[in-house]
Amino acid sequence: MTLRHMKIFCAVCNADCNTTRAAATLNMTQPAVSLAIKELERYYGIVLFDRIGRRLQITPAGENFLQYALRISAQFDDMEREMRNWDSVGLLRVGASITIGSQFLPSYVKAFYHRYPGAEVQVTVAPSDRLEQAIMNNQLDFALNEGIPHNPAMHAEEYMEDRLSIIASPKEGFRQGQRLTLEQFSRQRFLLREPGSGTREVFNQAAANAGISVKPIWEATSTTALVNAVINGLGIAVLPHRMIQGALERGLVVTLGADCMDFRRSFYIIHHKDKYLTPTANAFLDLCRSYEMDYPLPQYSGLF
Repeated sequence: MTLRHMKIFCAVCNADCNTTRAAATLNMTQPAVSLAIKELERYYGIVLFDRIGRRLQITPAGENFLQYALRISAQFDDMEREMRNWDSVGLLRVGASITIGSQFLPSYVKAFYHRYPGAEVQVTVAPSDRLEQAIMNNQLDFALNEGIPHNPAMHAEEYMEDRLSIIASPKEGFRQGQRLTLEQFSRQRFLLREPGSGTREVFNQAAANAGISVKPIWEATSTTALVNAVINGLGIAVLPHRMIQGALERGLVVTLGADCMDFRRSFYIIHHKDKYLTPTANAFLDLCRSYEMDYPLPQYSGLF
């Protein structure tokens, strides 16, 4: 059993248990991929995949092996990158959820380049669930996320406080600072971020804690799209407060309160528990932790 076997196994799992697709990503033939899987199964005396018709389905033993294989492959890749770039600042692969990526990360990276001119930062801005998967696949070194990760293999560190605000259109009869009862709030037309986003998870948790169930009429990955929908009177939205400042200051929306709804949250630094963070990575994270003290907070332009 070799590292090559583990990488092939991970590729098959990543390709939805399809050996043909995995072979294409690995520049191998499909029979060679299938042979490597069979060699693994013979070596350990276990079944990694059930063969159901013409499809593979990972077994519980395979799920367990996958966690080890991902961890070992990731550590090997880290070692390769670190050793080959020992004398340079190197590449950082940074992920950020949508709000952090659009509001804060550009300022973080700009400040980091100023301190470390030789650094290179590769950025991925995506929903929280996709960031977690990318970290598990060692496609990111770490991520700045709007919620606590779900995978127990992840480490999470709170680094900034934030809150969501309920916004509505004043043209629909809402007043700035108006407070809604829980019943009034639950009867609104909701315009929300997509499932899997940190913002949506905070909303869902607050709704569950208040004992209400909400079915949105709009879901979007774009905060701007939701703010515009509110401005046009299509419903109310619950969004990061910093992201609605422009529309609020121009009187295009108002913020509301609601009984029993708590939308406070934190931003987190997340990475795999076994991830080796280079001195460059730690320097970037230190900048993020102290950014509010060392630099003015970024202001959203409010352009729609």
